[in-house]
Amino acid sequence: MTEHEDLQNQLSYWFQDLSLLRLALTHPSVSHESGASTQTNQRLEFLGDAVLQLVLTHKLFEAFPSLSEGDLTKARAKLVNCRALAEHSRQLGLGQHLIVSRGEEHQGGRNRLSALADSFEAVLGAIFLDGGLGAAREFILRQFQSTFAGLETAPLHDNPKGELQELLQASSTEAPHYYIAATSGPDHDRLFECTVHHRGVELARGQGKSKKSAESEAAHAALVKLRQERVATTMNAALGAEST
Repeated sequence: MTEHEDLQNQLSYWFQDLSLLRLALTHPSVSHESGASTQTNQRLEFLGDAVLQLVLTHKLFEAFPSLSEGDLTKARAKLVNCRALAEHSRQLGLGQHLIVSRGEEHQGGRNRLSALADSFEAVLGAIFLDGGLGAAREFILRQFQSTFAGLETAPLHDNPKGELQELLQASSTEAPHYYIAATSGPDHDRLFECTVHHRGVELARGQGKSKKSAESEAAHAALVKLRQERVATTMNAALGAEST
């Protein structure tokens, strides 16, 4: 078996220059312990972070045309936080391949969240240098495929009720009102259905295991609907201006 063949199989990417992969796996502790100017994965991590941000931003921009800049930023943050990247690293088994100092090894350093997340970005940086943006993009989209599927069904808003109120109050002083439309299920497993209204008009509905979660779902649905309507209105106005 050639060097790191099992890891490259796991990555579904085979390096032309294996020294890039070795460098991506070299933890900074190696340089700190030896006292020498040993190259580590920090520069590759910096590069990989930039490539990751670019590819995921482009993907989110295409996948969610109705989301605002702020919502796109929140969605991207869910994808690239330290814990999320560390999980991708674990799935690829990067920790067991990390080159760490003896001190770092004794302290369990190869399993630290930061080390795992950094190694994921460093390996990505190495793939970019070895195979170009196309190879890096394929690797990223393959790794985040299931995560994107989850984003399409999960709310991207941290505080949908607050964001909905802020959006509506841009054109009206009246706040949205929430009503429980129905409840179902046994007492120990209730399901609530909530509606959200503004100026006497129902905007959307949501369901949840509690009144609070049902209201949040309704607010999220209303945000998506209103932003889609705003995009459609803007497009129609633009088309109308072109035809005159």
